[in-house]
Amino acid sequence: MSPGERIPATTILRVFLRLGCTSFGGPIEHLGYFRDEFVARRNWIDDRTFAEIVAVAQTLPGPASSQVGFSVGLLKGGWLGGLAAWTGFTLPSAVLMTALAFAHGAMTSPLAAGIIHGLQLIAVAVISQAVLAMREKLAPDRLRASPSGPRGGREWLR
Repeated sequence: MSPGERIPATTILRVFLRLGCTSFGGPIEHLGYFRDEFVARRNWIDDRTFAEIVAVAQTLPGPASSQVGFSVGLLKGGWLGGLAAWTGFTLPSAVLMTALAFAHGAMTSPLAAGIIHGLQLIAVAVISQAVLAMREKLAPDRLRASPSGPRGGREWLR
């Protein structure tokens, strides 16, 4: 497929719906899934275009993965493609969160309380793993891991 070729909105919706159901982690992980899907696998966009989209998305408020997804959909299918991408990627988590919100009131048994506590522990583990992974990449030594940083906390003077 050529990078300039238009994709039907139904195809964009289907691809992003699959990604929305299978992409775990936060926006940074989602960007990895997107690159694999749209640059390496489907050849919808090239690496340079993907990098430019990510760079712009990082400057905007909100999750970069949602903005990158919308932008890919917009490039490949126009406004309808952008809407299909956003809907497909966001809908699975929105449905799950809504279902859990409605079910929360009915979860009053000790078993339900245990399940909720287990989910909270899993969330703590996932977040801890992400923090440790970022620490290894962004602060691999004592100097960069210290609160004052390499310049002794005086960056604000410059």
